[in-house]
Amino acid sequence: MGTPQPAAIERHPHLADAKRDGFVRVDLHTHTMFSGDSTTTLDEIVESVIESGIDVLCVTDHNALEGAVRLQKMLEDAGVCRVVVGEEVKTHTGEIIGLFLTDRIPFGETAVKTCELIRQQGGLVYVPHPFDPMRRNITENSLDDITERGLVDAIEVHNSKTSLQSLNAKAKQYAAHRGMAMGSGSDAHVPHALGSAYVEMPDFDGPQDFLAKLREGRIVGHHWDKARPWTPRIVPSVSNDSIAPS
Repeated sequence: MGTPQPAAIERHPHLADAKRDGFVRVDLHTHTMFSGDSTTTLDEIVESVIESGIDVLCVTDHNALEGAVRLQKMLEDAGVCRVVVGEEVKTHTGEIIGLFLTDRIPFGETAVKTCELIRQQGGLVYVPHPFDPMRRNITENSLDDITERGLVDAIEVHNSKTSLQSLNAKAKQYAAHRGMAMGSGSDAHVPHALGSAYVEMPDFDGPQDFLAKLREGRIVGHHWDKARPWTPRIVPSVSNDSIAPS
């Protein structure tokens, strides 16, 4: 919806590339202060989305939906970008993301049960950073199990916080070998990470169309895991009910 601004392009040069008509830039994996391991306020997210020109933001806080729901209203009411409500859920064997959710998925279940709960809401099952042990990845045996059961809709093949690009390459190879849809996300825990990764894909309408169009998308991204520059700031508090353990 927006045009990337010079400061964002300086951080993430690929933002300057021309975008095809009818296509949108979708970041499939982002976090807010509701994750518990991020201090990024909702206002900071809005500012960074405007600066980066991202068209669709998938907000996937750890075991929480409130930040995504609030941002959906803030960003869509202002006409800044669209928001997909998601959640990065901690299972017995690693993390799984649900996209297009309406209700929070409880953490601590098995991977199979978590996938089933996501599907029951009409959501999509997206596996983040599947081979990165620094990112609480799902175990390979568990990934194979849910894949063989047909419970995985897409795999994250580029995560900007993953430092070893061989791990992203392994995820891409895994998805390609099985004919799976591929995604890309900043895994942003700080505002300036937005724009570091996205899928440029045809515009979509709803979860199933999203999944179909994702297959036509182009993976864009680079490694970006810089700390937030220090500035004096006050982070609003959130209730204990809003944040589950990450």
